[in-house]
Amino acid sequence: MTKKEMTIFGASRPEALLLLGPTASGKSALALALAEHFEIEIVSIDSALVYRGMDIGSAKPTAEELRAAPHHLIDIREIDEPYSAADFVTDAVRLVAEIRERGRFPLIVGGTMLYAKALREGLNDMPTTSPDVRAGVLAEGEREGWPAMHAKLAVVDPTTAARLAPNDKQRIGRALEVFRMTGRPLSSFHAERTVKPYLKLCTVGLVPEDRAKLHARIAERFDAMLAAGFLDEVKRLMAQPNFDPESPAMRSVGYRQAIDFLSGRLDEKAFREAGIAATRQLAKRQLTWLRGMTDIIRIDPFVSDVAAIVEALSAYLDDFGVRRK
Repeated sequence: MTKKEMTIFGASRPEALLLLGPTASGKSALALALAEHFEIEIVSIDSALVYRGMDIGSAKPTAEELRAAPHHLIDIREIDEPYSAADFVTDAVRLVAEIRERGRFPLIVGGTMLYAKALREGLNDMPTTSPDVRAGVLAEGEREGWPAMHAKLAVVDPTTAARLAPNDKQRIGRALEVFRMTGRPLSSFHAERTVKPYLKLCTVGLVPEDRAKLHARIAERFDAMLAAGFLDEVKRLMAQPNFDPESPAMRSVGYRQAIDFLSGRLDEKAFREAGIAATRQLAKRQLTWLRGMTDIIRIDPFVSDVAAIVEALSAYLDDFGVRRK
């Protein structure tokens, strides 16, 4: 890539490389391959990997992979604790600075596109809420039920209510908190200007064009998860006192379907089909996000093998001044 091209991509001497892709596209393997050659640290951009105990179903790096390169933003929350795009941006900006101070280069890797959008484009300046208001909304929701709270939200903020499920207590609660603190609907803040992007990034997207091959990989990975003990993992999570089937953690793809199976709402065949179908839908949404992004280097991981992609990205990293091992 020439200096002119790097400027076009916004990647001239970037602060970090952002590697995105749909599930089962080979992001993790590529990141680890790059770590064999360069002094890099990996920052996860994955909304499931932040949760402790969600290992098999989230395809969390193994102990051996974690030893191969420093990893960040993995196992930092319990399953009942929220983690938002704003939380991610705060953590990622801090980590990028710390990694660069150590003389290494940050490689931000994953598939949570909402987090990527927030990091690339900035976030709205959203209001904070007080612990008292938050506790009051939560107690009211537990007492009256979240569908009833959703109905209340629809009265004061119909725009936000229309995009939320009636049992989405985290987002319903947040929207009601904002309204009760400010007297304004949450949607009105979304309509206001956003702040500037937080980091200077070079974004690389793995965009497989062979949909059938991607679907086959998704099915293979789901079956491998089952063979590795995924259902036992979900049983352990369901046995925890802080388990909530409607929490953001447990709404993750695969986990939601496993809970339905273990609760008797799906038989074994229907569970497998639902899990694979949900993962395909996730991959479709991820690809839609990627295709809509500007200033991004797109690579088809099914056309070039890992070695060829590593070679191509190594040229970029050399141009960016990243130290080799």
